[in-house]
Amino acid sequence: MKKSKGNPSPAASSKGRASSRVAYSEPRIAVAIMAAGKGTRLKSQLPKVLHEVGGKPLLEHVIRAAVRIVPAKDVYAIIGHEAERVRAALEHTGIHFVLQAEQRGTGHALMVARDALAAYDHVIVLSGDAPLITPETIGHLRNFHLEEQAAMTLLSADLEDPTGYGRVLRKGARSAEVQAVVEEKAASATQKKIREMNSGFYVFAVKELYANIGKLSTANAHGEYYLTDMAEVLRKARERVVAWKTANASEVLGGNTREELAGIDEQMRLAKCRQLMADGVTVFYPATCVIDGDVEIAPDTVIEPYVQLLGTTRIGTACRVRSYSVIRNSEIGDGVNILPGCMLDEALVSAGAIVGPYSRLRPGTEIGEGAHVGNFVETKKVKLGKGSKANHLTYLGDAEIGAGVNIGAGTITCNYDGVHKHKTIIDDGVFVGSDSTLVAPVRVGKGAYVGAASCITADVPADALAIGRARQIVKEGWAREKRAKRTR
Repeated sequence: MKKSKGNPSPAASSKGRASSRVAYSEPRIAVAIMAAGKGTRLKSQLPKVLHEVGGKPLLEHVIRAAVRIVPAKDVYAIIGHEAERVRAALEHTGIHFVLQAEQRGTGHALMVARDALAAYDHVIVLSGDAPLITPETIGHLRNFHLEEQAAMTLLSADLEDPTGYGRVLRKGARSAEVQAVVEEKAASATQKKIREMNSGFYVFAVKELYANIGKLSTANAHGEYYLTDMAEVLRKARERVVAWKTANASEVLGGNTREELAGIDEQMRLAKCRQLMADGVTVFYPATCVIDGDVEIAPDTVIEPYVQLLGTTRIGTACRVRSYSVIRNSEIGDGVNILPGCMLDEALVSAGAIVGPYSRLRPGTEIGEGAHVGNFVETKKVKLGKGSKANHLTYLGDAEIGAGVNIGAGTITCNYDGVHKHKTIIDDGVFVGSDSTLVAPVRVGKGAYVGAASCITADVPADALAIGRARQIVKEGWAREKRAKRTR
C-alpha cells in the first residue's frame, strides 16, 4: 500500500493498483466498534459501554455516528464482557455483533472479527466508550485514508497534557507518514514532550490488515495483542501508515471513570442547550438543565432552571416549563404551561393546557386542548377532554373523560379490583363533586351531576343527579355529654 506520485484519488477511476481490488469510488467499508471491555475503573456491575451520557449508553452514541457513514448492516460491535446484556440493549440499532469471548486486547478483537470483515476493502475502527466522536470526523478520517492509499491510518489529536497516551512520531514535521507510535511508559523524555497522541481510532485496508495481524505479539505487561502495534508491524512489512489529526481533541477522549463520564455528560448537555438557544428557545441557566440529545423544542418556548427533558420529548412553540419539572418521552402542544414540580412520562398534552404545580402524568395520559390538571393530581391511561378540569388532589386511572368536565378535589376513579383493571367513562359536561369515588366499570352520562362525597357504583344517566352517601344525622348535645362522662 505504498503511495507514489500520480496515484488516483478516491473518486478517480479504478486503473492502476486499485483495479486489482475495487474502484476507489465505491470501496466496501465496514465499521468495527470496540465494545468488549469491562471498565474496571468504573467499579460497576454494568458493562462499561452501557453507562449513559446525554441520555443514552456510550455505545449507542458511537453507533449513531457510525451509521451516518455506513449502513447499519456494515457496523459490527465487538462485544465480550456481559455480551448478551450489551446485545439486548443495542439490538434495536440494527447493527451486527461479534463475540470476543476471551478478551485478549484490541488486536485480538479484530482477529476474532476476521470472518465478519473479510469481505470488505476497508474497516474503520472506533472505540465504544468515546461518545463524542462525530460523523464528520469519521468521514474525514476515511477520506484521508483513501486519498493516501494507506494500509493503516491513525486518528490523532494534540492535547495540552497527553500524559498516559501513546505519542505519534511522524517521519517529518509536514509528513503524513507515521514512523512509530510510542507508548507513555516506553517514551523518552524528548518523546514525552510530543503533544500529538494516538486516539485509538483507525482505518485499515482489510487485505493488508489480515495479511499481517498474525505478527502481533503479546510480549507486553498485560500479555495482550495491541492494535496500536499494527503500525510497527505494517511499517516493517513496507506498508504505508499515516495519521490524520483532528482539530477537536475532546471528541476522541473516552470515559474511563465516573468523573470523566460526568464531564462528557455535561459537555453534551451544554452543547444541546446552545443548539436549542440558537434555534430560538430560551433556556435559563443551562448548566442546571438536563436535556437529552433527541429532545425537540420549538421556538419561543421558555425552559426554566432545574428542568429535565428526557428521551424523545417534543415541546411546541410558546410553552413554558417551570422549574423542577421532569418530562420524559412526552409530547407537549403549543402554548402549554407546565407549572413547577410536574412529572410527565409518555404523556400527551394538547395546545393551551395547564399542568401543575406538582402533577404526575403517567403513561397513556392524553390531556385535551385547554384542559387543566392541577395540584397533586395523578393520571394514568386517561383521556381528559377539551377544556376539562381536575385541579386538586385527584387520582384518575383508566378513564375516558369528555369535554367541559369538572372533576372536584379528592376524586378517585377506582380502576383496580385486585385482579383486573376497569374503565370509567365520564361524558361531556359532567360535574363531579369533591371527594367522590367512582368504582369502575361505571359511566356518568352527559351533563350529569355527582354529589360531593358520593361513592358511585352504578351508571348515572345523562342530566341526572347521583348521590351515593349516607344521610347526615345530627345528635344535639352528644359531644357535651361525651366530655362530661370523661371528667367523672
